[in-house]
Amino acid sequence: AVVSTQSAHYGRELIGAHTDSPCLRVKQRSKHASVGYGLVKCECYGGGIWATWFDRDLKLAGKVIVRGKDNKLTSRLAHIDRPILHVPTLAIHLDRSVNEAFKFNKEEQLIPVLRMVEKELEGEKKVTGVEKQQQPFTKHHDSKLIGLLSDHLGCQGDDIVGFDLCLADSMPAGLAGLDEEFLMAPRQDNLVNAWAGTEALAKHSPAGSSTAAVLCLYDHEEVGSQSAHGAGTQLTNLVLERICGNNTGLLAKCISKSFLLSADQVHAVHPNYVSKHEANFQPAINGGVTMKHNSNQRYATTAMGAAQLRELARRNEIPLQEVMVRNDSPCGSTIGPIISAKTALRTVDLGCPQLSMHSIREMGGAKDPYHAVSLYKAFYEQFAAIDAETCDENCDGASTFI
Repeated sequence: AVVSTQSAHYGRELIGAHTDSPCLRVKQRSKHASVGYGLVKCECYGGGIWATWFDRDLKLAGKVIVRGKDNKLTSRLAHIDRPILHVPTLAIHLDRSVNEAFKFNKEEQLIPVLRMVEKELEGEKKVTGVEKQQQPFTKHHDSKLIGLLSDHLGCQGDDIVGFDLCLADSMPAGLAGLDEEFLMAPRQDNLVNAWAGTEALAKHSPAGSSTAAVLCLYDHEEVGSQSAHGAGTQLTNLVLERICGNNTGLLAKCISKSFLLSADQVHAVHPNYVSKHEANFQPAINGGVTMKHNSNQRYATTAMGAAQLRELARRNEIPLQEVMVRNDSPCGSTIGPIISAKTALRTVDLGCPQLSMHSIREMGGAKDPYHAVSLYKAFYEQFAAIDAETCDENCDGASTFI
């Protein structure tokens, strides 16, 4: 989304975030039965803490491809907003070591139960080879699951010719803690920043700004961003080129005046695992948006970019935290370095602090999403002025061409 009527001779203030989260996705052939149970085979998407998906009441949502009476294909959104699936754990009486190490096979034991089935379905004729390959799409899935989807969409079961469906925790988000200071919700990584960026874009005032406000929401960050919809796509470059009328010289000028906030969640200091965090960097829940640093370019924040963001926060009295990881700890990454490398955009990586990242249910601060909206709105409205006042003769270690 782009909000401005400013000329491409000016820069762009961009906020980028990803919309995907680790989850179970229904396989394209999901039908499975075992000892009287009908199950739905799923594929693990991203790096989830899969143990947290056991013993949760799961719902279903995603995109369904429907063939109409005119044989035209249409994508429809589906949301079965009630618990229909469940992955049960094995009782401790049958595995006394479960509290020492909860181990399981993701292909064989992380299979959600959908329903009880008649015994004859388990013993139905097995179709293999070419015959199986040529079966209609719906024959590869539980008939009652297809029936549920078709009723929900108001179509016939045989009209469903494809889908991309995700499982999700059916428990609604809510506030917790003695003073309701905690936000308990799935997929805070990274819908918090996607929401905050959208709110800031809608609420900001372009009056007086010499730049355009841009919001970029990408898919597939959790699996590397290398897709047509991920941050590794050429789409960002193409959009900037189009804004500049495919004028190479104008594009270079626009990029030199533009800046990207790469907004993705941050690990808050964990009260039970304090030693996992760098002692001088312990982001607190509800302490504000947190800026990320890494000398090995796992994050794209530079010294000047960090100083400019600190100044923006100072002028608006918005809390801002910072984080670096320990030398003996692995450091994650996000879309910032990918976009920065492909576009040459100056970038700062940041996000809201949270606990239980990549769990089916995550723990964040009730105040931090609003801190993020305030900071992102100020970025859209005021960063260009701070940038214009800045003198960066050394260009933060930029490449030199002679």
